[in-house]
Amino acid sequence: MISLPRSRAFLGLSGFIALQTYAMEAPTVVETDGTIVIRFGDNPAVTYQKALVPPPAGVDPIYARSGFIHPVRSPSGEAVTGIHPDDHYHHLGLWHAWVKTKVDGQDVDFWNLKEETGAVRFARTLSLLRGSDVAGFTVEQEHVLYPGDPNKESVMLKEQFTVEARYVDGAYEIDYITVQENISQWSLKMPAYRYGGTIAYRAPHHWDKTNSDYLSSEWKTRIDGHTTRSRWVAMWGQRESGEGYDTFTILCHDENHDAPQRMRVWPPSSNNGAIFFNYVPAQEFDFEIKPGQVSTMQYRLVVEEERPNPYTIDQRWRRYTE
Repeated sequence: MISLPRSRAFLGLSGFIALQTYAMEAPTVVETDGTIVIRFGDNPAVTYQKALVPPPAGVDPIYARSGFIHPVRSPSGEAVTGIHPDDHYHHLGLWHAWVKTKVDGQDVDFWNLKEETGAVRFARTLSLLRGSDVAGFTVEQEHVLYPGDPNKESVMLKEQFTVEARYVDGAYEIDYITVQENISQWSLKMPAYRYGGTIAYRAPHHWDKTNSDYLSSEWKTRIDGHTTRSRWVAMWGQRESGEGYDTFTILCHDENHDAPQRMRVWPPSSNNGAIFFNYVPAQEFDFEIKPGQVSTMQYRLVVEEERPNPYTIDQRWRRYTE
């Protein structure tokens, strides 16, 4: 593990730094047939995939999916997400899906596409947001039972997925909000399981145990972070150019179900220390979304071109949840 400073001395006498929205070119949002892109100047910071994105050539086409975010770019311009790694072709940048579920007595997996029992897909764009210092969008996504089977396919969850991005104190702050409504006649039951849920992240493929790590609000890393709870988790790694580091932090809102949520963190032995992360609302306890019920989860992403500073991240989390 690469060490980080623990001293608070640089925070000044009060231990508090005021965060401000620095003046810069206003973000813009542009929609095409295949994507929605939020840009900061020339940097396409957030790209949402509306169209079905195929896996690499020669890979089973079952791994094609829409309704996810890739790439996310830091203010440095370098991508901080990875897609279709050869160890897990269904890992898609920044995405979400329930894994171990029961529907009408049947096992349904919306995450592992190979099972062909469930999937998540883009349905339609609901709105675009263009403000003086913020840009974003709201789309409708469908969580589908038995996709591609005309005799069985039906929509289980109808979801409003909102993404809004700002530039605050030298970093992109990106709100990530999912509102899932069960529109089916069956209850969606999630027995406690080690992964799955409303936000998952795969880092660039060159991040490994030699040049990257996790750091949680409780000072946990890839060594001891799995199954622990955290208010936030920062994942950071060296740029592919070898010059400098980028950090991708997820803040977990304290109003989320089972907050502070437990984490799925890969140890150094997994895929040479690749960075994969998932906040898991049903890791310790069973969870259920009944017919007609709505489940809302909120996260904020912080993307910056430096190693994580736990004290300023704590401050961002307090401002986010106050």
